[in-house]
Amino acid sequence: MILQPNTSLSDLAADAQAQLKHHYGKDATFVAAAPGRVNLIGEHIDYCDGFVLPLAIERYIVIAAVPNGTSQVRARSGDADEAVIDLSEKMAINDLKWSNYLRGVIDGFQKRGHVIPGFDAIVVSSVPTGGGLSSSAALECAMATLLEAIVDTTLDTKEKALLAQKAEHEFANVPCGIMDQFASAFGKKDHLVLIDCQSAEPELVPFSNPDLEIIVANTCVSHDLSDGGYAARRQDTEDGLAAIGKESWRACTMDDVLAAKDKMNERVFRRSRHVVSEIARTVQAAEDFKKDEYADIGRLMKESHDSLRDDFEVSCPELDLMVKIAEDLGLEGGVLGARMTGGGFGGSTVTLCRKDQALSIATALHERYLAETGITPQIFATRPARGAHIL
Repeated sequence: MILQPNTSLSDLAADAQAQLKHHYGKDATFVAAAPGRVNLIGEHIDYCDGFVLPLAIERYIVIAAVPNGTSQVRARSGDADEAVIDLSEKMAINDLKWSNYLRGVIDGFQKRGHVIPGFDAIVVSSVPTGGGLSSSAALECAMATLLEAIVDTTLDTKEKALLAQKAEHEFANVPCGIMDQFASAFGKKDHLVLIDCQSAEPELVPFSNPDLEIIVANTCVSHDLSDGGYAARRQDTEDGLAAIGKESWRACTMDDVLAAKDKMNERVFRRSRHVVSEIARTVQAAEDFKKDEYADIGRLMKESHDSLRDDFEVSCPELDLMVKIAEDLGLEGGVLGARMTGGGFGGSTVTLCRKDQALSIATALHERYLAETGITPQIFATRPARGAHIL
């Protein structure tokens, strides 16, 4: 099917519960869910005190769990090896990579003084991995929400998101900003999440037009943000800010960047130009959505993609092709705007479109992308969804 349906939360939960019964012989006591995210605009500026405008998507990670009376967590996810985590030992990074997201969240709860009993768990997901849709943040937020239920506490949503972010920093070695975890934790149906990354405060922005939808096209080109590409670009932005001589990117204008150009190498200058221009684009896009005005959204999304491609250099030929196919369809074809989304180096694009033309747009993306690359993309449509919660 070209436009892949979104598996319902109830079906994901039923699958997780059935697997828990199969592997561990018990019915679930707790079931938690957290969504992936796409970012409409505001890329690689969440760690630069910028604004970002993501949404939780109708793709989730669900964890079903039951206490096991031991001091161990035993967890399974798909075909991956079982994770066995000893709660009596200090949490440490493990060679079983996927388990480190769980370990990081457990560590955060233990450092808050919570005593976690042993439990068995099954993780199921409809969030594509390696697609730039924040499957890692969804796993962290789902785990944190599960632990809230297991230890009978409720964290402030912001505290929970920051705990999940810290887990990614310390246990997955990805120095991400706050966007992914905030989108997964704060997501709300029919709302975008405008995040002020300087104050770490979210604002819900209505996505009120029922005739609009968002198509997510996974190029199926894998990427690994822990390989240094992400960290190198973050360092470039820090070098750029140091050259400008201000404490925060939020205090910087394009005139400041141009004035400090001679203090930067060409690469750092381009990174800096992206940061300042992307912050401005995101603020404008949020205002447009608040007013239910979309005439300028396409230009903003195009400028964002071009900047990510040329100045920040995190795009790739496959992402560029997917965006071009959407742009070629234009308003007549139902496309309001398109850009890459996520960290880059592969992953997905996001296309804001008219809902009644979503299937024809997805068909064009699928057929032309497959013809030109030989790769079958994964394409689905979504509207903003509910954030992390107990089912």
